Amino acid sequence: MLHLTLRQLEVFVAIARHGTTGRGAEATALSQSAASAALAELERQLGTPLFDRIGRQLRLNESGRLLLPRATALLEQAADIGRLFAGEAASLRLGASTTVGNYLLPPLIAAFRRDNPQARLRLDVANTADIVAAVAEFTVDGGFIEGVCRHPDLVVTPWQRDELVVFAGRDHPLVHAAAAGALTREALAGADWVLRETGSGTREVLEQLLVPLLGHLKVTLALGNSEAVKRTVAAGLGVSCLSRHVVADLLERGDVVDLGARQGAAGLPPDLAGLADLARPLYFIRHRQKPLQGGLARFLAASLAG
Repeated sequence: MLHLTLRQLEVFVAIARHGTTGRGAEATALSQSAASAALAELERQLGTPLFDRIGRQLRLNESGRLLLPRATALLEQAADIGRLFAGEAASLRLGASTTVGNYLLPPLIAAFRRDNPQARLRLDVANTADIVAAVAEFTVDGGFIEGVCRHPDLVVTPWQRDELVVFAGRDHPLVHAAAAGALTREALAGADWVLRETGSGTREVLEQLLVPLLGHLKVTLALGNSEAVKRTVAAGLGVSCLSRHVVADLLERGDVVDLGARQGAAGLPPDLAGLADLARPLYFIRHRQKPLQGGLARFLAASLAG
């Protein structure tokens, strides 16, 4: 019978993340000799080495890669038990891709904190690819993303529907063409497009939606965040497509114009009618070995209700 301890698993995970026994020992507040002994005992009980030794560096081998997600999940569950009996309402680490994290989640987090004043939340904002990686590595408890997730270890659940807007600066030639009823598929496809960077969920979804509609996109500028994209377009450089949440302020002021709504769906040419109803699903993701319970389940339920 195996007699594994949480301390042994903690040391193993720390070494896997930091790459050396010394740094793993520091992360777990142990001496290097104690960390080495804990790892050696774990490998002895399992009957297999967990790392390939390359000089001072330790790299996970096949056995180590198999153990890492299971060890991390066990440590997470042990921490959940500790928080439960410490009387904490919730202690959540959430990740979100940029549009969700900057525009949709802040009011939901504020509402959750009002209803759960003892809750502790941390929100990490990055692009979709980085959030998928963070959930897969248990760096965060769950993620809210705007792109497609195909990671085999993650559970993907539809969360909300996000309306998208194709827009241009108020003085852009395409705005004048739309006002005159002369907006064409060829002109829109041939415009200078300003999009998010490769790896962004927004970029991936837009290419999936717009390329079938327009045939191609002439992307002349890729920027690292949605604020930069909308400000660039408002300044007159090209056209773009972003969440209505992102451009609501500029639309209200008239700095940019929704090309899909300029004439209404009935007034758009038949081959551009799809501009009036562009939308994408947003998703909640979690690791298959991360139970949906406690504070995480309550926050997800509250975010859906909100």
